[in-house]
Amino acid sequence: MNFRKNNKGDLPTFQMTAMMDIVFLLLCFFITTSVFSQWEYEIDITLPSAESGKVPDRLPGEIIINISQDGRVSVNQQDLTLDALKGRLDRLARYFPGQPVVLRADKATQYEDLIKVIDTCRKADIWNFSMATSEVKEDAKNGE
Repeated sequence: MNFRKNNKGDLPTFQMTAMMDIVFLLLCFFITTSVFSQWEYEIDITLPSAESGKVPDRLPGEIIINISQDGRVSVNQQDLTLDALKGRLDRLARYFPGQPVVLRADKATQYEDLIKVIDTCRKADIWNFSMATSEVKEDAKNGE
């Protein structure tokens, strides 16, 4: 009497379809994110240089505020007044406390315009902000 079946059945296989869907969605997410993050760096702003200046890695959700030579303030390539900026920063501070903000001011921007934006950040309870600079070029170091 043989009670064992000779039929062993199919071996379990690894389903690739679900994993390919996830990889495709991640790829779409990262490509979209990289396109939006490049927009902020394409604005025509000449940053002041500093010896300790370097291009840091972007933090997730980091907000970049650009201040042009003539004092215009823009976020996501959209010009804002200081009141509109304060409204956005108020919402940001309410929903995401400790949110990092980067201020990119042109080196020809008047100090007063920069202080107005910093003051707007502080009024909106944004304290985690930094100033963007560029690295000192090697030929500029040697020329001094």
